[in-house]
Amino acid sequence: MLSSAVPIVEPSPMEGYSSAFLEKEAAAQAEFEGDEGGEHDPESNSLRNPLLKRTPTLTSSQYAVVGAKVSHIESLDYEINENDLFKHDWRSRSSGEVLQYIFLKWTLAFLVGLLTGVIASLINLAIENIAGIKILYLARYVTGFVYLTGVNLALTMVAASLCVVFAPTAAGPGIPEIKAYLNGVDTPNMFGASTLFVKIIGSIGSVSAGLDLGKEGPLVHIGSCIASLLSQGGSESDDYRLKRKWLRFFNNDRDRRDLITCGASSGVCAAFRSPVGGVLFSLEEVATWWRSALLWRTFFSTAVVVVVLRGFIEYCNSGRCGLFGRGGLILFDVSDVKVSYHVNDLLLVALVGVLGGLLGSAYNFVLHKVLILYGRINERGRMAKLVLSLSVSLFTSICLYGLPFLAPCTPCDGSAEVVCPTPEGSGNFKQFNCPSGHYNDLASLLYATNDDAVRNIFSSSTPSEFRLLSLLIFFALYCVLGLVTFGIAVPSGLFLPIILMGSAYGRLLALALQSYIHIDHGLYAVLGAAALMSGSMRMTVSLCVIFLELTNNLLLLPITMFVLLIAKTVGDSINPSIYEIILDLKGLPFLEASKDPWMRNLTVAELAAAKPAVVSLESVEKVARIVEVLKHTGHNGFPVVNWPEGSAELHGLVLRSHLVAVLRKKWFLKERRRSAEWEVRERFTSVDLAKKGVTLEQVAISEEELEMYVDLHPFTNTTPYTVVESMSVAKALVLFRQVGLRHLLIIPKYQGAGISPIVGILTRQDLRAHNILAAFPHLANKKHK
Repeated sequence: MLSSAVPIVEPSPMEGYSSAFLEKEAAAQAEFEGDEGGEHDPESNSLRNPLLKRTPTLTSSQYAVVGAKVSHIESLDYEINENDLFKHDWRSRSSGEVLQYIFLKWTLAFLVGLLTGVIASLINLAIENIAGIKILYLARYVTGFVYLTGVNLALTMVAASLCVVFAPTAAGPGIPEIKAYLNGVDTPNMFGASTLFVKIIGSIGSVSAGLDLGKEGPLVHIGSCIASLLSQGGSESDDYRLKRKWLRFFNNDRDRRDLITCGASSGVCAAFRSPVGGVLFSLEEVATWWRSALLWRTFFSTAVVVVVLRGFIEYCNSGRCGLFGRGGLILFDVSDVKVSYHVNDLLLVALVGVLGGLLGSAYNFVLHKVLILYGRINERGRMAKLVLSLSVSLFTSICLYGLPFLAPCTPCDGSAEVVCPTPEGSGNFKQFNCPSGHYNDLASLLYATNDDAVRNIFSSSTPSEFRLLSLLIFFALYCVLGLVTFGIAVPSGLFLPIILMGSAYGRLLALALQSYIHIDHGLYAVLGAAALMSGSMRMTVSLCVIFLELTNNLLLLPITMFVLLIAKTVGDSINPSIYEIILDLKGLPFLEASKDPWMRNLTVAELAAAKPAVVSLESVEKVARIVEVLKHTGHNGFPVVNWPEGSAELHGLVLRSHLVAVLRKKWFLKERRRSAEWEVRERFTSVDLAKKGVTLEQVAISEEELEMYVDLHPFTNTTPYTVVESMSVAKALVLFRQVGLRHLLIIPKYQGAGISPIVGILTRQDLRAHNILAAFPHLANKKHK
């Protein structure tokens, strides 16, 4: 029997990024694990003595900030659970069912692309029309300021209210949480129907309000939500889910992961009209696990998105999409620019990359501090979140309306083919407060949707269109707005704000060094945007392809690659990427691909010795023992160990959810024996074991049933991943991450009579670097030497 057992206490909801609360919960978790790992009386414990003496010091927090709450975090079961029921299920499938499963995979991938393309097109058209009409009817001076501020506050209020009240997980870009999910972390309530709805409406409201944020990150989240809902047949709640027989094939974390990967790629494709870039984005940035079959389905989804977007573009070219419908579906075309450069230009291009890395890392550093501050503000409750969002909207409106008055008027170039000033709402030349025949270059950038602003600053053959002062004001403004806007309670993306900042500094550099360069100023803006994105997000291959598909100019490939490599190298030498910073702030246990050199000096046996003793079950176990283990531990997997005639045998691993399913169906035996196969199949299918969310507290068991037995043979994964206790932690981390494991069993190097066949179990929390360093401080000292 277990001694010193302490029940797990669910965390109470807390608002915002509360580092103090997370530290408190980590301490509570450490105390719990310490209690659980105390000395056990051999007479009262059915387990044999462990191989190593346990001195539990490895502690880790199981809580993370998801949405507006501190939530208990679990891992996902990506590993195929090869128990008897699973094997029988696969053996019993007919050829027709196998073909149906394959067909449904491709059908769902098609639907993900179709729905993502349609929703992205509607979002874009709504933003273009709302923001365009707002700018078109903008008056001058006090009336114009009141009008602009009022409309922006109303749109921000709608977006923020929806996020705060109905779906806190819809705030922000959602990409860090998707990265964590595809890494194996269960981020609760991230892909529900309410999150999808709020993400769509909130993106329209926040971007139309002129806030310095984009819809690209939210589109990635929207695509992932669509994929998740399709794979489950609806909401995560059983009350709002389609219960179709064909959906049973996808009622598992593994297939859901694959479809969410397709959704993330489709979202990037919908944001940038970049099908290849979308696939590479998932491969490079968000997906931890990949295979060739998934590559094909992901590419198929993005191809469907492109077809849908092209159809909307052709439809809108006829003028049936409203006043500003033609300008959407981001594409910054510079295909007509001839790209030619000398060797001397490479030095200036390298300078663009170096500055991009420095500015990107500086942006990450300051944004980290801003998010911590915003977390403390958001802890005060919903009203504080709304006030913060509206305050940022008011500040943005003041800057957007007032700063163009600082820019002087510029005479229009009579020899140019375009009309100046532009008579409609979109275009490069806004008259603003200038006399006839003149335009305000700063107003041309600020009095436009974010997409149009990028088109204007990317425009080619316009070296004198924007003044140095205007570009300086624009760059400084969007640096400030980019920092203060991200983190408020609205759906927001980082791509477009960084593109605006990067293009401004690229054009500034070209204007300052125009006597030494041979490349078009608009192309310098493109290179600056790419460099800053690489310096902040640390993307290379996918970003290069996205920019080539955005600009439609293959001649940019060599210098774009050159700039991206330099910017990423400089940024990596200073601090982590922005997504890694957000993951760390939220407390999500993301396992990085890179491993620290000191991990090779530590074995998994030493790591297991820092944990509490393993709690195991026998193949035929008493109901009372199972109930006690489930009630008094928080483990999600238990080794099944047999001791035939004094020798040890590791039969496999059984999951907590499967044990709860057995107790819920009350599949008990009156005597200790192994059940027949037909007995199990009469009561259970693999679909029954895939259900989640049922807890032990929802199961009522009588005193008589507690004395009965359960045969665990049919439910035990007989092929769990195991490593020898002498393996290094570095090698175990590679295996754990690449295979997508939840549990990794450690077996002894030497086996014999009376020796336990299991040394310990490693989970993702045990393999996180800072958790290991907390338990082995001498490694931290070596790390810093």
